[in-house]
Amino acid sequence: MTGAGPEDPRAARTRAALRRALLAECAERPLAEVSVAALVRRAGVGRATFYLHYTGLEALAVDACADVVREAVDALHAWRGIPDPAAPPPALGAFFEGLAPHAGLYRELLGPGGGGPLGLVLHRDLRARSTAERSLAGAPEPELVASAVAAAFAGVLADWLHGLVEGTPDRIAGQVWRLLIALHRTPLS
Repeated sequence: MTGAGPEDPRAARTRAALRRALLAECAERPLAEVSVAALVRRAGVGRATFYLHYTGLEALAVDACADVVREAVDALHAWRGIPDPAAPPPALGAFFEGLAPHAGLYRELLGPGGGGPLGLVLHRDLRARSTAERSLAGAPEPELVASAVAAAFAGVLADWLHGLVEGTPDRIAGQVWRLLIALHRTPLS
């Protein structure tokens, strides 16, 4: 995968085709049953091309699911001013609602408690965004609270996907929102 520089449009198209093919394959079977041969056939690329872009199926799967991480981070920060604990941002409810089509793949990449390769990406990105926003606002202990927020959200999300936490998407959005507000408001001294 590429770094921060401009991306070759051909490489971007190839990776997009591989991501689409993986999501289509995982709609039919678990990631563990997807073969590179079936994937590259569906994507219309060669096996060597696949390995030029990804080290394996898990790396492709995490890349294909990266949008869910961006959506989660954006949904949790889709408010301005003083957050209302009783009313989560609509984007947060929409985020939980939108997980259904690829929930099986997310469960494979996001283990209970928030671990796994997708959990690591989610935790890193959410922690960075929360730290930046708390620092900008002058809130105390931005790194500590951001770590707690990232861990709590990743853990609840994973446990909900695995059926360890019950609730409709709207209910879980409200509950996780109140939990995160409480973390942000907890006195630390």
